[in-house]
Amino acid sequence: MRVISGIYKRRRFDVPHTFKARPTTDFAKENLFNVLNNYIDFEDGITALDLFAGTGSISIELVSRGCDRVISVEKDPQHHAFISKVMREVKTDKCFPLRGDVFKYIEKCSEQFDFIFADPPYALKELATIPDLIFNQELLKPDGLFVLEHGKDLNFENHPNFVEHRHYGSVNFSFFRVKEPADEPQTL
Repeated sequence: MRVISGIYKRRRFDVPHTFKARPTTDFAKENLFNVLNNYIDFEDGITALDLFAGTGSISIELVSRGCDRVISVEKDPQHHAFISKVMREVKTDKCFPLRGDVFKYIEKCSEQFDFIFADPPYALKELATIPDLIFNQELLKPDGLFVLEHGKDLNFENHPNFVEHRHYGSVNFSFFRVKEPADEPQTL
């Protein structure tokens, strides 16, 4: 696992071969962050949420690029321990790895974030419900951005908060934003 840019640029972390996680490829991650730079200034006091954090590849990239605070939610104890180890190695206090179920976290979370990234297992049966959960719980700040990584079999273009779709090889990213309510007609 390699950090693409920022203060930890080119740092490598060896992911144990026993891990079940499918980390976002470096190619897809680099292209994703190139697109994100058009949406977000990561050095502007950004708070981020990394759901299904896996190896923590996105979390360390966010910290490296200047996010003030990153919460990484990962259920697997080995993966959580690996994320915690990586953050200790770089001596950061900007990332908070939480071990727990993403759906329970979403349900109980009362905080809003500037950026949310979710990389669930592609076979997860509830994967298609994640955008609705994020927006129903109002986890995204009004000008924030949510990115969902998913397989090619899902299409979110009809979702009311959908903005754009990008794909890099077999990796698909759907981008979502909070939509402004339509202006109410004025009555005299």
